[in-house]
Amino acid sequence: MDFKRTKAPLSTITRDVASLEAKTGNIYQTVAICGKRANQISVELKQELNRKLEEFAYYTDNLEEVFENREQIEISKFYERMPKPTLIALDEFESDELYIRTPEEESNTDVTPNE
Repeated sequence: MDFKRTKAPLSTITRDVASLEAKTGNIYQTVAICGKRANQISVELKQELNRKLEEFAYYTDNLEEVFENREQIEISKFYERMPKPTLIALDEFESDELYIRTPEEESNTDVTPNE
């Protein structure tokens, strides 16, 4: 997903807990789902940022020289201004863009009692 075009809010807003709970039937499951998705988004954003900043990497043994690069600063500021991964995950959850997969519960019919 292109996180740069997300319509997630930039700041925290009040959410209706009942509407979040309605989709899964359990608020704790909803929080776990959004938390896992936020971690995925965070990893993807960090990898993308590291790839872009690696272009500006200056490998040298001399630590006295520090170069200030405006492009590097602008890229960093852009990522700082983006919505936080938790807000993006909640926005995806509310707009039904997430595929939720739960392990099937084991049934007790497979177990045969000893007679």
